[in-house]
Amino acid sequence: MISTTTATQQEHGQRRQAVVQAVLREVFSGRLRAGQHLVTRDLAERFGVSHTPVREALVALAGLGIVDLLPNRGAVVRRVTARDVREVCQVRRALECEAVRLACGRMERTPLEDLRRGLLDLASVAAAGGAAFIAQARELDSRLHDLVATASGNAFLAAELGRLKTVFRAFRDVSWEHQDARNDYRRLEEETVEHLAIVDALLSLNRRRAVQAMARHIMAGGRYWSQVATEPAQQLHGGRCAAPARSARSCPREEAP
Repeated sequence: MISTTTATQQEHGQRRQAVVQAVLREVFSGRLRAGQHLVTRDLAERFGVSHTPVREALVALAGLGIVDLLPNRGAVVRRVTARDVREVCQVRRALECEAVRLACGRMERTPLEDLRRGLLDLASVAAAGGAAFIAQARELDSRLHDLVATASGNAFLAAELGRLKTVFRAFRDVSWEHQDARNDYRRLEEETVEHLAIVDALLSLNRRRAVQAMARHIMAGGRYWSQVATEPAQQLHGGRCAAPARSARSCPREEAP
């Protein structure tokens, strides 16, 4: 039975996390601009929460490098550059590759087989796209990475991935909104194939292949995120969206883990 205190703490944490996620999405989509001030009172009124979870959310966002907390000026949105995104992805690759290396051989087959069936179903309807497709892709993506983190057996590593996944998933969701706005789901189709490669390697207990598949997946996503998540907001929310150019200079060269 969950105590009243525990339930209250969980609800408080959920409110704080909701503010963090909302601000991240607006920063990466361009709705919140670099240099813009975030006022605690305004955010509290907007999200229908007290000042405390908002203040805690701003501290969390500062820890993630998304806002600066300035004396007597409050929180100011930082400019998110393509380099910032690439650096986040470099850190993510290191963490996720270590997590999948540790998890290989420790994961139960049933959840992995369920994931594989879901990914195959997703691949079969990828061309249709749309909101339902994106929702299913989001659920499977989150489930895979959460399973790997938990199965790593390293509590500190899992906690660090849990702290940073808010940023990862904000990048992901903004880039997928971009694809939906353009009615172009090629990157989502590619991610489904990448996820299948990771799951198949885990099912076959091939640690080296699992790490390599994870590295390819993270860096491919990073190349896309570094282009999409830093585009002007009007390209995502209005007007004609041009496909992101693919450039070898847009992301550091992928190295073998």
